[in-house]
Amino acid sequence: MSASPAPDIQPGGFARRLVPLAVIIIFAGVAYFTIGEGGISLESLERHRATIDGFVAGHRLLAALAYIGIYAAAVAVSVPGAAFLTVAGGFLFGIVVGASAAVIGATIGATIIFLIARTALGEPLLRRAGPRANQLAKGFRDDAFSYLLFLRLVPAFPFFVVNLVAAFAGVRLSPFVAATVLGIIPGAVVFALAGTGLDSVITAQKNLYNECIGAKGSDCHMAFDLAGVLTPRLITALVALGLLALMPVVLKYWRGRSRTAI
Repeated sequence: MSASPAPDIQPGGFARRLVPLAVIIIFAGVAYFTIGEGGISLESLERHRATIDGFVAGHRLLAALAYIGIYAAAVAVSVPGAAFLTVAGGFLFGIVVGASAAVIGATIGATIIFLIARTALGEPLLRRAGPRANQLAKGFRDDAFSYLLFLRLVPAFPFFVVNLVAAFAGVRLSPFVAATVLGIIPGAVVFALAGTGLDSVITAQKNLYNECIGAKGSDCHMAFDLAGVLTPRLITALVALGLLALMPVVLKYWRGRSRTAI
């Protein structure tokens, strides 16, 4: 007797699953057009610096919690310039607190979008997918921690894309969170460290901005080049760590081939 096909998802149930994802997409669109690409930037930090410095000095714990909440929201809705938040964290709180708060905020935001995407689309898509797609998803799930750690460490893969890939593959929550935390620690430390020297960058950029205004330039703005932090040496180190994270998968593959050959 042939296996009965997986039951189709009821339209009403599927629509209800899509509601949280639709809300996230709407918030992302509102954030993008309201904040814009320069909303989280060196220029906006300098513009509100006095207020932010005063709040951090007077309410350090509350400021750190607010920073975590802002970071989580920025990651969840993929606000442009969210990476600069890590630099700002190092600038405002120092490397230890700044990097730790960035890791916590990024993990919370990633987990939110992961759970929403997995519930809304991941499970229904896997039930409807063919055997080959399910086989690939199973292979990813079996070594989810190693694959996700590689994807988090190597800066070539957009953060939100990794969240969605894991969700659509049906990865369990625990390896997703663990790989996310460990995978973003190196980058968070590097960016927070860069943030501790942000004061000199702000001074230099303000001078360039004032010179541009004095020359009646048409495109005067302050900017922080993240590419200056991601040096070729750092990228090489992160890729090496990512490849090291894949070693368990490689060993598992070769052991499987050895047993087959016996």
